[in-house]
Amino acid sequence: MTRAMRLRQPASLDNFRTETVEVPPPGAGEIKVRVRAAALNFRDGLVIGGFFPVADGLIPLSDGAGEVIAVGAGVSEFAPGDHVVSTFHPNWLDGHIDKSAMTNSPGGPADGFACEETTRPATHFTRAPAGFSFAESASLTCAGVTAWRAVVTDGRVKPGATVLVQGTGGVSLFALQFAKAAGATVIATSSSAEKLERLKVLGADHVIDYRANEKWGEAVLALTGGLGVDHVIEVGGPNTIAQSFVAARTGAHIAIIGAVGGFQIDTMPFAVVQAKRLNLQAVTVGSRRDQIDMVRGIEAAGIRPVIDSIFPLADLAGAFGHLQSGTHFGKICVEI
Repeated sequence: MTRAMRLRQPASLDNFRTETVEVPPPGAGEIKVRVRAAALNFRDGLVIGGFFPVADGLIPLSDGAGEVIAVGAGVSEFAPGDHVVSTFHPNWLDGHIDKSAMTNSPGGPADGFACEETTRPATHFTRAPAGFSFAESASLTCAGVTAWRAVVTDGRVKPGATVLVQGTGGVSLFALQFAKAAGATVIATSSSAEKLERLKVLGADHVIDYRANEKWGEAVLALTGGLGVDHVIEVGGPNTIAQSFVAARTGAHIAIIGAVGGFQIDTMPFAVVQAKRLNLQAVTVGSRRDQIDMVRGIEAAGIRPVIDSIFPLADLAGAFGHLQSGTHFGKICVEI
C-alpha cells in the first residue's frame, strides 16, 4: 500500500484527501516508479476549479518524475534506479494522432502523479535529463514539451529569427530558453518590473511592460524596425491574440497554446490574419518523441528549468493557491 492525494467532488482547493492505494507490481511492458516530484500547470488549476470535469477520487497532477523501482517482462529501455519523466499524452508516441486517441492524459481524465508510487506502461515515460533534480525533471512534461513543440517541432526557429514570448509561466520561460539556444532574438512581455529584469537575466533581448503599453503589439513593431516578429508564443488567449497579430511579421508563425489571460469570448481579427498571411498552429503539448528530442536538446544546450518554489505534497492546496496568485516566476513543484 502507498499514499496518494485524491480530489473529491465537488472539486475545490478544500477537497483533497490523502488516502492509501494499492499499486500492483509491473506486468509485461510496465514499470513501477517511486514518484519523487510533480509540477503544477494552468490546466491542473482548471481541473481543481471544476472547469474540466473529472471523476470523483481522481489523483491530480499531469507531470511527474521519479525513480524506477521495478520493471516488467519485456522492458529493456529502463532498469531499476533509472530516473524517468512522465509523458502528457501517453498514447501519442510519434507523428500524427487524432484527438479521439487522446483519452488518457494523467491528471484528468486518467490518474496523475500526486502519489508516492505508480505502475504504468514503460512508454508512458522517458528518461530524465542527466543531473536534473526530480523537481526539475517534473517541470518538463507539459510546459517543456509544449514550448519545444512550439519553438522547435512546429516553429523550426532558426538563428537570426525573432520570437515573442508572453509572461513568465513555465511554457514562456522554456520557449525563451529554447529560442535563445536556437540563436533567435527574443522579446518578452510582463506587467512586473521585477519579472522584466529577471527575463533579461534569463536571456531576453528586449522586454515590454504590457500593462504600461496596452498596445504592446506596436511596441514590438518598433523594436523590429516595423517588420514584426517571425514567431509568437501565444499563451494569453482571446485577450492577447489581437495584439499578437499586430506584433507578427507577414507570414509569421503563431503558436496558439493557452488562455491564461482569460476565456472571454472574442472575435478573431480575420482581416489581419488574411492580410499578413499568418500561420496559426495550435499546440496541445506534444508526443513522446518530442519529449525524447527535448531531453537531448536540453542536455546539449545546458538548459535548466526555472523553478519558482517547491511545496510538500501535504500542502498541495497551498501550491495551487500560489499558482492562482499569479506571482510565481517559473514552475511550481511538489515534493513527494
